[in-house]
Amino acid sequence: MSKNQTKVVVTGLGATTPLGGDVPSTWSALLAGKSGVRPLDWEGIEELPVRFAAQLAVEPSQVLPRHKLRRLDRCQAIALIAAHEAWQDAGFAFGDREGHAVDGDRLGVVISSGIGGLHTALNSYDVFREKGWARVSPFTVPMLMPNGSSGLVGIEFGAMAGSHALVSACASSAEAIGYAIDMIRSGRADVVIAGGTEACIHPLQVAAFGSMRAMSTRNEEPTRASRPYDKNRDGFVLGEGAAVMILESEEHARARGAKIHAIAAGCGYSGDAHDIVQPDPTGSGAAKAMRRALEDAGLRPEDVVHINAHGTSTPQGDVAELAAIKAALGEEVAAKVCITATKSMTGHLLGGAGALEALITVLTLRERLVPPTINVDDLDDAVDLDIVRGEPRQLPDGPIAALNNSFGFGGHNVAVAFQRAV
Repeated sequence: MSKNQTKVVVTGLGATTPLGGDVPSTWSALLAGKSGVRPLDWEGIEELPVRFAAQLAVEPSQVLPRHKLRRLDRCQAIALIAAHEAWQDAGFAFGDREGHAVDGDRLGVVISSGIGGLHTALNSYDVFREKGWARVSPFTVPMLMPNGSSGLVGIEFGAMAGSHALVSACASSAEAIGYAIDMIRSGRADVVIAGGTEACIHPLQVAAFGSMRAMSTRNEEPTRASRPYDKNRDGFVLGEGAAVMILESEEHARARGAKIHAIAAGCGYSGDAHDIVQPDPTGSGAAKAMRRALEDAGLRPEDVVHINAHGTSTPQGDVAELAAIKAALGEEVAAKVCITATKSMTGHLLGGAGALEALITVLTLRERLVPPTINVDDLDDAVDLDIVRGEPRQLPDGPIAALNNSFGFGGHNVAVAFQRAV
C-alpha cells in the first residue's frame, strides 16, 4: 500500500453460521473445535449419495418476523441478520437505537452470493407446475436474484454510494471484500457493508455435487466428514450461512471513535485459465493472487504469520493450495506460517465462504489465536507445512498479518490480506 493510499479498517462483524447464530457463538465453537455438520432429515434422503450438511445453527425464523420472511429467500434473510449484527457492532445508529449516523451518499454495500435464491427458483417452479402461473409469488424475481441480498441490505441501511454483487463461485464474497476496499480507497464511500451469503442446501444441489463426486460421502460419520489435509479426505461438505463486515476509512473510523478489529490491508486476484472445476495442480494462479494481495497491502512475505486456507477437503485442491503458498511466500517463509482450514467445522458455504473465513481471520488476528483444523487423523504425506490441529494456536506479539484464501469454480482466485490493528 502506498503512503498516500487510504487505509481501510474493519469496525463491525456479523454472522450466522452452522456453528452459531452470531459472531461470539461461532467464534467460541471454532476455538472448541466443534463441527456444525449434521444429518439431513429430508423425505427420501436415503436415495441421495450424501445425507448430511452443515445447516444453520439458528433458523432465520427465530430472528426475523414471519411477514418479512415471506418476501425473502433464505440467503437474503441471513444476509440481513448478519448485516444487522455487523452494523450494531460498528456502533452505527439504526431506527431508534443510539449510535453514530452515516451519510447515505457515503455508504456502500457489496454482498455476494455464488448462487443466489436457489430455494426460491426451484420452489416457485414447483408451484407453477402444480398450481399454475397465477399462484407464483410476485416477489419471486427479487427473491431469486443473485444481487437481491445486496439490494435489500442497501435499502435496509440507506446505502446510496453503490450496491454491488460480484459472482465468482466460491470466491464471490472474498471478491466482495476486495471490491469494498477499492470503493473506500477510490473515495466513492467512507463506509461499506461487505460480505457474502449462501443458502442452497437442497436435494438438487446435493445430487448435482454428488454426481460430480465432489462431496464427502462419509454418511456414517457426518461430523468427521470434512477433513482437510487428511490422507482419507474424500470431498467437501455443503454448508450455509452469511458473514458481513463493516469496512471504513481509518479517518472516518477514528473521527467517530470506533473500535477497530483489524486493518483490511489489500486484495489480490488471478484466474487459473485451466479448468472449469479443477484447480491448476501447480497452484500458480493461487500463488499469483497471494503475491498480488501482499503487494496491494504493502506487505512482505515474512510479515505473514497465518493463513486461513481455502482448504475444502478435496484430494486435489488441498495439496494444490499448499504448493501455491510455498510459491507465493517462498518455502522458507511458508514453513513458519501456521495454517488452518475452518471449513472442517463450518462446511463449505460456497459463495459465502470467503466472507466468513475473512471474518474468522480478523478475529484470529485480534485475539492472536488460531482455530484448529479438526478431523486430521492421518496427515497426508504430501503436506509439508504447519497445519494447526488439536488445540488453538497462539500467535506472536508485535505487528502481524494474515491471508485469507478463496478459490472458485471457473478458476477464480482471491486472497485478502489483513493486519492486526495496533
